[in-house]
Amino acid sequence: MTQIDGAAHTGHTGTPRRDEEERRAREHWLGVAEPGDGTAHTLIDALGAARARDLVASDVSAAVIVSELLEHTDAGADAVHEVVELVAHGLNRWRPRIGTIDSDAYRRAAERCGARFIMPGDRDWPSGVDDLGENAPLGLWARGSLDVLPTRSVAVVGSRNSTGYGEHVTMEIASGLVARGVGIISGAAYGIDGHAHRATLASGGATAAFLAGGIDRPYPRGHSDLIERIATEGVLLSEVPCGSTPTRWRFLQRNRLISALATATIIVEAGWRSGSLNTAAHASTLGRPLGAVPGPVTSAASAGCHRLLRENDAVCVTSADEAAELAGDSDDTDILSPLRDWIETRVLDALSSRRPRTVDEIASRSGLDHDAVRSRLGTLSVLGDVRETSNGWLMA
Repeated sequence: MTQIDGAAHTGHTGTPRRDEEERRAREHWLGVAEPGDGTAHTLIDALGAARARDLVASDVSAAVIVSELLEHTDAGADAVHEVVELVAHGLNRWRPRIGTIDSDAYRRAAERCGARFIMPGDRDWPSGVDDLGENAPLGLWARGSLDVLPTRSVAVVGSRNSTGYGEHVTMEIASGLVARGVGIISGAAYGIDGHAHRATLASGGATAAFLAGGIDRPYPRGHSDLIERIATEGVLLSEVPCGSTPTRWRFLQRNRLISALATATIIVEAGWRSGSLNTAAHASTLGRPLGAVPGPVTSAASAGCHRLLRENDAVCVTSADEAAELAGDSDDTDILSPLRDWIETRVLDALSSRRPRTVDEIASRSGLDHDAVRSRLGTLSVLGDVRETSNGWLMA
């Protein structure tokens, strides 16, 4: 959605009654808007969830809603037409649902399975997901405790159709990371995800699983026992209300949360079109370190990993030591220094050590504007992290 600056950030309004109203409204919105709906996020960020819900539930036009939105933002007049069009499309998505949603039923179902709703501003809200900006979740349903996750956690994901090789490497990496005090995040799917969770639990480590459906409906069903154990010893998280079914879109959107919660992401096995590559793409967009495990060159199960290594500058990971290094467990990983800001990290992630890239290419890959790229390249050049050639910029 068009970027609108100066939003009021009305997640907490200051009184218990209004805070509870905001919480209830966000619970309602999670059943109305699909995960990653940037238009809904922008409205709620500016107007508050309750007011945004009431406007959508009424019969007012998109233009009326946008006129109120503009009272809370600094959007220029040239953006108004585009915003009205986006809100109009949003109303077409939301209004068929908004009157049919029973958020009290969501809450009762959550209580039955021991889940709770958390939202931005809560003590246990995972702030890493806020880096998703207008695509950040409006709230999450959780079973278990987010407090179990250490400061550094690595997403270990991969193919559902894993091989014995991939499963062995997954268990070695996950258990090795646990021994170094690193948590493991994954999606509880068959294959690599499940082995990552099992190895973590067997090693006494902390693990989190993001589900694509309701937190009361374990999926896949064959992992019901594993998912229940994660809820007991780690934490289960979902962006959609109890009773919701997993869909292809929700799986893809779930992947952005896995990469946002993690310090770094490692793809162990992935086919050429594996959904795990979607998680990798989100990690790259966020400026999170990305690693890939190489496999036999004849293995279709590793074709996606080789693609990441060749085309996306993923770091080659062959051991738990290298995985921990990717997550910042090394004095030698400058790129993860806490003194490096997020813009510098994204610029570095957009660079290659082999092929020079122009400012235009770096801006396109990093999602930054040209001025920010030029400024950070100058700083990084002085620090010795990058160097300029006649054909563009390289990592030093």
